[in-house]
Amino acid sequence: MTHRLQILRRFRFNRPQRIAAALLAIFLLQGFWVAAHQWLTDRDYEYARCGRETWESPSALAGYYTTCGNIHDGILAYRLAGLPLTLNLLVERGLDLFRKPENKVVAAGSSPGELSLWELRHQMTHILLLLRLPFLFAGCVLGGCIWWVTRRLYGNLGGYTALALYCFCPAVLKACLSPNPEVLAALGVYGGIYTCIGVAHAMQGLAARWRPRIVLLTVLFGVAAAAHIAALPVTALLGLVLMLWVAEGHRSQALPVVLAAALGALVFVFLCYGFSPDAFSYVFRSAAGFLWFSRDPARRFFSSFANAGISVAACAALVLYLAQRRSRYFGNTTPLFCALVCMTLVMTGAPGTPWLWALPFLVTFIGGVFADAYEGPRGRLAVAAACALVALQAAVCVAALPSMY
Repeated sequence: MTHRLQILRRFRFNRPQRIAAALLAIFLLQGFWVAAHQWLTDRDYEYARCGRETWESPSALAGYYTTCGNIHDGILAYRLAGLPLTLNLLVERGLDLFRKPENKVVAAGSSPGELSLWELRHQMTHILLLLRLPFLFAGCVLGGCIWWVTRRLYGNLGGYTALALYCFCPAVLKACLSPNPEVLAALGVYGGIYTCIGVAHAMQGLAARWRPRIVLLTVLFGVAAAAHIAALPVTALLGLVLMLWVAEGHRSQALPVVLAAALGALVFVFLCYGFSPDAFSYVFRSAAGFLWFSRDPARRFFSSFANAGISVAACAALVLYLAQRRSRYFGNTTPLFCALVCMTLVMTGAPGTPWLWALPFLVTFIGGVFADAYEGPRGRLAVAAACALVALQAAVCVAALPSMY
């Protein structure tokens, strides 16, 4: 208890945290504004129906986990999409006990699985927003992770730069405004890799400090695997390489730690499938984990006008990284290496956009290199240039919001 109280005392909500919270609030406001102008799509109905079935009535058809079949492209996304609807339905059932018969929302005698999506749409309010809330929340958590990592590595200004570019990235907003596994996979990959580095640093100290970080690593590996099974080997391999780089004197322990976390992640995926062996085994028989390499994702991202500010900032950061020796260190090389790997991946066995997993690393790299420039002889010029690039990205992002309806 004493240790927990000490942690709470160390927590501060000062100006840096308030600015970061304001940026994340702007991110949420953009998401809510776009969601208020959207309509329910066929994809929304699919995720809502099959997501509810994972909670209320799995194995609806003989031999399949849901009416969508044995889900292989991210069971966690279906679970999260269906959870608010299932909870809302349970709340309405509870409130029906205090309503008059003519005012009841749920028909008497109907089981949760019998209520159709058409009935839900006409009996429950804010169904579209409920579908998007888990993914918007995941986007905010990912933004919080970026802020925590970049501020710890590069200071306040580097953290502001990375978080601002993230919060005004149309690709991230679009991923958070429809049910899909990509933002969840990005959270698992980014958090998993940096937690691997944290575990490697902890190996230099007392063994008691390893355990909570290894537990966190297992959870993040599980999020990556349950979001996209292909994200697990990517996270584990990149994390292992970076652990071997950092954990001098303890490199023999890096592989067992990663393997243990990966095994725990598979148990988490098995749990997400309700311990159904058939549905779980289908993940490994569906080619969902097949990956290949291509330059097309990077070319499409950097050639899009909606990413103008990030593209210019990335080019400037790369030039500074190559020109300035002080910028070529582990803290900047790690996100650049991970961004290059993830940006060139394509999924061949299931739908997916691995290039989205690269964006948190990309803005982290930009924040790190710009932070070095802020401390250089022309620091004010670098700050002014960064502010102009963030303003440019914010402007093109706001202009791109209507296209997300």
